[in-house]
Amino acid sequence: MSRPRILVTIPMFAEVLARLGERFEVDAPCGTADHIDWTPATLAGRAQGAASLLVAGTPRIDAALLAACPSLRAVCSMAVGHNNIDLAACTAAGVLVSNAPDVLTETTADFGFALMMATARRITESEHFLRAGRWTHWSYDLFAGADVHGATLGVLGMGRIGQAIARRGALGFGMPVIYHNRSRLAADIEQQLGARWVGKDELLQRADHLVIVVPYSPASHHLVGAAELALMKPTATLTNVARGGVVDDAALAVALRERRIAAAGLDVFEGEPTVHPDLLTVPNVVLTPHIASASMPTRGALAELAASNLLAALGQGADAGRPPTALNPEVLPLRA
Repeated sequence: MSRPRILVTIPMFAEVLARLGERFEVDAPCGTADHIDWTPATLAGRAQGAASLLVAGTPRIDAALLAACPSLRAVCSMAVGHNNIDLAACTAAGVLVSNAPDVLTETTADFGFALMMATARRITESEHFLRAGRWTHWSYDLFAGADVHGATLGVLGMGRIGQAIARRGALGFGMPVIYHNRSRLAADIEQQLGARWVGKDELLQRADHLVIVVPYSPASHHLVGAAELALMKPTATLTNVARGGVVDDAALAVALRERRIAAAGLDVFEGEPTVHPDLLTVPNVVLTPHIASASMPTRGALAELAASNLLAALGQGADAGRPPTALNPEVLPLRA
């Protein structure tokens, strides 16, 4: 009997491919250096006959793809966010969906805090200045930015990553922490974090450094737009390590150009990998290509968790039939 075929849509660790290859026919056309533009037609063609997909934050998995690929039984992502996957459509089709939570919390919090600090202290601007050979003198205001220690940290979204960022600010930098979340944290957790819940408008008005870590959904689309940016201090910074689309990038570019806020640090963008062209022309923004989880140990752990989910979903391995981080376990057991 032939082994089930799986399609890996992203460059993948050799050891993970080898682990999967022990039980499946693995189609990993990306290799470790190549890139494929997974258009809907390309993905539908490659996924014909596949029992499962192993994906990251792209490509789009929707009802049209599921209809075109009736053999699919599982979609396993090595990302936390899954807004590229139509969970309702997958559930209706009896397709298991899994993500990779928890693994990247501390690594992403490290990066989010680093990006916020680079933004506050104008590191990218000053490096470009130096590399261009323009450093010919010193002055008291040469790239003078904002202090981080003792400044008010505002966290929009207080899940695992938001809480990890709050801990870094409160315990490491003596920052008063305010936050806004759909649901307020338990009092003992607030006390541990030194964090105080406030309304969204107050958060925007009071934060010296705003860090955004909310998940993307239609409800959070452009959660921070022109009106919200207008509430922020002209000396404030904004850091987004959440998802593209949570911030209105066009409105942010205007606010940065007109110095309505001091600076921004962005790891995520609307329409990735495309970046709004206006953001590329303002100096007071730090831009990184969605790399907040990019440490080798964390990326490896994400890949291993996705592989474990895939194996379990297809009835293989120690967790056969019980994917560790299934998003729609009600579809279990999967059809043969």
